[in-house]
Amino acid sequence: MFIQTESTPNPATLKFLPGQTVLEVGTADFPTPDAGAKSPLAQRIFAVDGVEAVFFGNDFVTVTKSDSVEWDHIKPAILGAVMEHYQSGQPVMGEGQKMDSGHAEHSGEDGEIVGQIKQLLDTRVRPAVAQDGGDITFHGFDRGVVYLHMQGACAGCPSSTLTLKMGIENLLRHYIPEVTEVRPVAV
Repeated sequence: MFIQTESTPNPATLKFLPGQTVLEVGTADFPTPDAGAKSPLAQRIFAVDGVEAVFFGNDFVTVTKSDSVEWDHIKPAILGAVMEHYQSGQPVMGEGQKMDSGHAEHSGEDGEIVGQIKQLLDTRVRPAVAQDGGDITFHGFDRGVVYLHMQGACAGCPSSTLTLKMGIENLLRHYIPEVTEVRPVAV
């Protein structure tokens, strides 16, 4: 098994590509070791000292480290944990665990606008963000303000504010005049 790694715009996060499917559908975000208890793979990665967060996409795993460790010191152990997991034959997620399907539900008079927002996010934003090892999902819409949840490499990324304001906000405002602003939310 050969696992590739890629840097992300977030210097504290690396993207690991095991060369096989990680999740068939959706994503899974483990912002803490306790959250990782739902996944045998996440548990193995969190066992490496210095790992702060783990995120799964379709064909990648992103790992966020603490500031107190260097990638040179923990990357080999993470690669070993991922390889060991896939060789063990265990599932990525524990039995009965649901993956995050993405966007929050929205009911109300803005349903058509929210549908347009979700469509633009799914077709234009999320594929690009997945290339960087993260995900951005719709969280809410209120009086022209779109609330988005950032996960994986996007969470805590120094360039995330620029991505939100200059990229996503401009895109949504261009196609949907009712959108006036985009803000991140912490879930």
